[in-house]
Amino acid sequence: MANDLFTYTMRLADDAAILSQRLAGWCGHASHLEEDIALTNIALDQIGCARLLYAYAGEIEGKGRDEDALCFNRNEREFTNLLLLEQPNDDFAYAIVRQFFYSAYVLLFWQALKSSKDERLAGIAAKAEKEAAYHLRHSAEWVVRLGDGTEESRSRIEEAIEFLWMYTGEMFEMDEVATALAEQGIAVDAAAIKPAWNKSINEVFARADLSVPTGTWMQTGGRNGEHSEHLGHVLAPMQYLQRAYPGLVW
Repeated sequence: MANDLFTYTMRLADDAAILSQRLAGWCGHASHLEEDIALTNIALDQIGCARLLYAYAGEIEGKGRDEDALCFNRNEREFTNLLLLEQPNDDFAYAIVRQFFYSAYVLLFWQALKSSKDERLAGIAAKAEKEAAYHLRHSAEWVVRLGDGTEESRSRIEEAIEFLWMYTGEMFEMDEVATALAEQGIAVDAAAIKPAWNKSINEVFARADLSVPTGTWMQTGGRNGEHSEHLGHVLAPMQYLQRAYPGLVW
């Protein structure tokens, strides 16, 4: 069970770490100062969540690896984050749609994980839930603003939705690790929260006069370390300092 719990906790930690790095890329590059600060704060929330999860994973593993070692000293194939979170960061509409899809999912996820029989995970979930509620509200407001805005803003967000939709199915997959822990009352049955996620997406899209894509084919593999070419570009700057100066501390 310890191996499954380690794997499960690392998945959640990797999600938070990779998303934080993607959001940090907007620091100094957002449309205006207020949004620059908002995205940076969301990135900091994700870093804080990642630290708690990596620290707990290190304790479960019992091999002396701390949060820095687990985050900075692993290669691409060792990361198990959702593919959605590593996708390109070049357009603001893409960043908002990615955040909206993930926040709508992870708020429901944290709410369910608060009932976990694992007290550490339940405690982390209780803290993360409050932050995720704000992240969802913020991204949903932007979805409406872009969808109901200019011709260009609408075109960009429709393009982002169409591209990122195929990565959303992976959020609700349940493999042997997740299923075994869910049966023990530790993990979340991700498949069970999909109807509520669909409802949340549909409500916001209706406000923005946007359509939910009809495509049913979904990309997968992130939980097994099978990633897109983009992850390496995320990890390179994130891991550079520890790779260049192993064991360096401030």
